[in-house]
Formats: sequence, structure tokens, C-alpha cells
Amino acid sequence: MGRNKEFDTALVLRRAIEVFGEYGYEGTSLQELLSHLGIARQSLYDTYGTKRDLFLSAVKTYLEGKNAAVVERLEAPGSVKEAIRDIFQEGVNVLKDPERSKACFIINSAIEQIPHDSDLAQYFEGQTKQLEAAFYQALRRAQTEGELKEHLDISALARYLNQSRLSLTFIAKVSADFDQLQDYVEVSLSVLD
Repeated sequence: MGRNKEFDTALVLRRAIEVFGEYGYEGTSLQELLSHLGIARQSLYDTYGTKRDLFLSAVKTYLEGKNAAVVERLEAPGSVKEAIRDIFQEGVNVLKDPERSKACFIINSAIEQIPHDSDLAQYFEGQTKQLEAAFYQALRRAQTEGELKEHLDISALARYLNQSRLSLTFIAKVSADFDQLQDYVEVSLSVLD
């Protein structure tokens, strides 16, 4: 009979997201990871697999949660432009918060791994397509309701908005000037006018 887990697996996963976000995949040693997670090496292996497996689980957990919130906001009734602005503004708000921003930087760490990890690359491609489709549907609704000009290429606009949203984490990582980050959001969203 196996022992019961003596730790909260969801809490450990949230901590892993923060650790990988703060130090990156390569910058996080196994010992550092175990120390932050508060679990033993064997518990890591038994529950999550390898460090890479835990990283993939952390990335997937983070992205699926964030992406679900974006899709939900895009599908909500009301102004599509306001929904998109809210999505971008929430990204800025999270990146301004020292505690919440740690988790966001897991995106940068994951992107660094994509050229060397075909599973991660395939996963990101699927998530990207899902979000681009959600932006596309919202933009199409905005055109139908007269909120956007008819002549806009909403496929290109959906790709642009999704990539611009993702780039917020890169900008915040290289600069602590949140006024510039806000400027970036304003310029990015000006394509909707």
C-alpha cells in the first residue's frame, strides 16, 4: 500500500510556477526547486516526474488558467474593444505586482525552451491558435455589431493582439518603467480605432 501524499499538489504546482518564473528553467537547480517547493526529491519524482515534467505541468497550468480567463472575457457580452482593453490592462496590473508577476515570467522561460523542446513547442502552438481563434471570433462579433471597421483584416489583427499581449511579459522583464508598458498597450490597442 502506497503512502498518502503529505503535501498539497496544487500548492506545490503554484510554487513551481513562481520559481520557474523567477529563475527560469535553466536557472533553477533541482536543489533550489525542492527547497522552494518544500518537498523531498522522491516526492517530486513520484508525483510530477522529472524537473522537465514539473516544468511542463507548471507551464500548462499557468497558461490554461490565464488563457481561460482571456477567452471568458472575450466571449462575455458587451463591447469587444473594452474586453480587449481589460485583458491588456489586467496584464499590466499583474506585471506591476511584485508577487503576481513572478508567475507571469514563466512564459519567458518557456519560450526560451521552445527551440529545444518539441513537446513544449507543439503545446504553445496549440495554445496560440486557440487564443487567436478567440480573438478572431470576438473581432468578428465587433465587426458585425459595428464596433470595428469592416475593411480590417481580423485574422491578422487577432494574431497581432495575441502576440502583443504575450510580449508584455518580455517588456516588463527588461524594463521596470511601467509608464512605457502602459504606452505600449495604448499604441497596440490603437489599431482597433
